[in-house]
Amino acid sequence: MRVAHIIKVTRISGAERHLLILLDGLRAAGVDARLIMLTEPGKPMQEMAAAAQERAIPWTRLTIRGDYDAPLLWSLRRELRAIAPDIAHTHLIHADMYGYTAAKLARVSKVISSRHNDDQFRYRPRWRRLNRQLWKRLDAGIAISAAVAGFAEAVEGAPRDKLHIVPYGMEYRWLSDEAIERARHRLRAELGLPPDTPLLGMVCRLVQQKGLPYSLEALRRIQSDFPAARLVIIGDGEQAGELRQLAAALGVEERVYWLGWRDDAAELMTALDVLLVPSLWEGFGLVVLEAMARRVPVIASRVSALPEVLVHGETGLLIEPRDVDGLAQAIARLLSDRALRKYMGLLGTARLEEHFSVGRMVKATITVYQSVLARPSLPR
Repeated sequence: MRVAHIIKVTRISGAERHLLILLDGLRAAGVDARLIMLTEPGKPMQEMAAAAQERAIPWTRLTIRGDYDAPLLWSLRRELRAIAPDIAHTHLIHADMYGYTAAKLARVSKVISSRHNDDQFRYRPRWRRLNRQLWKRLDAGIAISAAVAGFAEAVEGAPRDKLHIVPYGMEYRWLSDEAIERARHRLRAELGLPPDTPLLGMVCRLVQQKGLPYSLEALRRIQSDFPAARLVIIGDGEQAGELRQLAAALGVEERVYWLGWRDDAAELMTALDVLLVPSLWEGFGLVVLEAMARRVPVIASRVSALPEVLVHGETGLLIEPRDVDGLAQAIARLLSDRALRKYMGLLGTARLEEHFSVGRMVKATITVYQSVLARPSLPR
């Protein structure tokens, strides 16, 4: 079975990290999985290319020059003809747009699309119309969560019988207590903090979706009870300057450490006492799995797929979106109880192993491929 995966790449975020893990797993299972990256002029995404090469995933790169780029359609058609896949598998909106048409022009018999999120732009009339037309022609769709599947059905008109739910899988290795302690001491030493400093953290893009202002306000509210607590923010984005100004206005600027985009973000997460995910929406929340893999309890918003990933009271705590009081109370509860943090961290790792393994994700994806290939092709 040969499958060509198509995705537009502007950063390595949740969908891109997931795809690298999936392609690696598919190839290990005997699927000839290939990667076609669509990248913007001047942004060749060498990091993604290097990551694919490190995993021995065959890849090619094509340039996309905007939402409407006719030459890309023909370049992609030519690439698909050269690969001659049994299935074209598209990820994210631009790959959906160009991938389906190019696949049909290249005589690829089956096309599948993955839905990774419930982004707000998908409510806009032109995207809703486009997706409704695509769903009529796609052979199948994979949603990364029940919440995303429900969104695709309600907003994009996805037929229920074409949707398959395949949650993300996370690569995982057991971390010893000694390794966790080393990571904790390393980060605190880097920040010039005492070894026992309570560290809250966020690992995300600095954009509205991630709810960073609520974490800053919650930090202000707990500072009298937990004066040593600090907040580490790992990531960058369009709201970076605005958020720094907000931290200053709230009087917490000396308690917040802005580390920017880091290659070692996963290792840094190991050093946290609690991960904060107060998102306003979230297709899946891969960062929650990353925290589970490192035995870090999570406080997250009760939105989108997050309640499917995190079990309230067991692997972390769920709060209502935009609820600063609830977030502050949840932080205070976990910072006050080290034993509870350790218990939740251990349960998180157990849940990751049982429900979100790479093997489970790969097997479910191959099952979708086999079911699609066994059916007659749709009329185009």
